[in-house]
Amino acid sequence: MKKLFTLSATILLSVILLSSCRKTDVIVTNNESYWLNQEEGEVVYSDPSCNYWVVETYNGYTVIHTNSVNMPYEGDLVYGNFSSRGTRDMYNFQGRFVFTGTVIEYWLSYNEALDVLDYYCPIYGKAAEPRVLKQSTKIKKK
Repeated sequence: MKKLFTLSATILLSVILLSSCRKTDVIVTNNESYWLNQEEGEVVYSDPSCNYWVVETYNGYTVIHTNSVNMPYEGDLVYGNFSSRGTRDMYNFQGRFVFTGTVIEYWLSYNEALDVLDYYCPIYGKAAEPRVLKQSTKIKKK
């Protein structure tokens, strides 16, 4: 009797757990069409000596923190949610990979983005030259 009860309880629990998953709730992270419908930005500053980089979006500049392994290069197009703070997945279009980054500040002006970089990365790799953000070729503001 105990075996029958244990077996039926296990089967019932398995059926409930497995039937509650729906495919529409699962987001496949490398689904490019999903990522291309997110907010678009172009990397305008990336320095190997600093884990912070800047993305220019239609709403302004966004400062993002990642580890040095996933840092994109200047000129790369990235997709994700750049309009609020927090840690989230982003998609590098040139590299065709998904990575995790933390949005530190968003909707900044050019000078505000430089100030944030100076705060988080006070030591600039090219000490003789001032820090400059690259001009975006893809993002055109109105």
